[in-house]
Order: sequence, then C-alpha cells, then structure tokens
Amino acid sequence: MSILNVNYQSINMDFKKKVHIVNRKAKFEYHFKEVLEAGIMLKGSELKSIRANNVNMADGFCFFRKGELYCSNIYIAPYELATYNNHEPRRERKLLIKRRELKKWSKRVEEKGFTVVPYKMYISERGFVKLQIALAQGKQVHDKRASIRERDNKRELDRIKKMGI
Repeated sequence: MSILNVNYQSINMDFKKKVHIVNRKAKFEYHFKEVLEAGIMLKGSELKSIRANNVNMADGFCFFRKGELYCSNIYIAPYELATYNNHEPRRERKLLIKRRELKKWSKRVEEKGFTVVPYKMYISERGFVKLQIALAQGKQVHDKRASIRERDNKRELDRIKKMGI
C-alpha cells in the first residue's frame, strides 16, 4: 500500500510543476497601479502547451466586452501531440474575475485612461492556470529613459559588490 502512495505522490508532484511566464516588456512600458490574479478559460491542448512553457505574452492585451474581461494576442503555441482539433494560438480568452472587481476596473479604464495589461502567467498549487493582470498607465519617453538608467546603475552596483571593491 505505501509503495502505491509514494508513486502516486511523485506523479502528482510532476503534474504540478511550477511554471512562471513573465511579460517583462509590460513592466518597461507601463506604471502598474493595481495588480489582480485572474483565472483564465483554456482548452486542454492550451494547458499542456503552457505546462511546456510555450507561451509568449509580449503583445498581449486585455479589453472589456459586455461587462466581461478578455485577453487577446497572447501566443500559446499549438500542442504538438494534440489531435487535428488543436487550438488557435492567438485566440481571445475569457478571464475569470469577481463581478465587483470587473465593475471597478472597467470604470477606471473608461474614465482615467488606464489600461489592463497581462503581466504574469503561472500554475497555482491546485493546478489551475492563473494570469496576473495589472491596471496600468503608459510611461512617457523620459520615464523609460529613467528606467533604463536605474537598471544600468543597479547592474553596475551589483558588479562592484560581486568584485568586493
């Protein structure tokens, strides 16, 4: 009995591998004001492709339609071992968020010129795919230069600390 349990646990741990896919371009292009975790409606072949880290979120964006939030242009590569009935790589996917949060974010997007940006995709402890989205405001050119300058300064300080000077 104990041998079966050990095998089951090891299989279960493999099933729940940690996957973190980050849209680093979003952090460079936008100031994040608020961050929220959302579920995402996927097909089976999309989930298997995400587990294999075949995702690109660089061009992804979110929009409201009929009181619901959708994300679009997130590239999830077709799963190689799937049947002929595979998914479209850049289809629109519905995000699962509480109604109260949806209303609050839709008002802010309409009134103040904010946008909703997908930032991070990961698999939760329960095995569900979660998408971390951010209510963001676009950076100006001088803000981007400041970000580059800060990143370079941090890199230089890390080099100096590493050398022990």
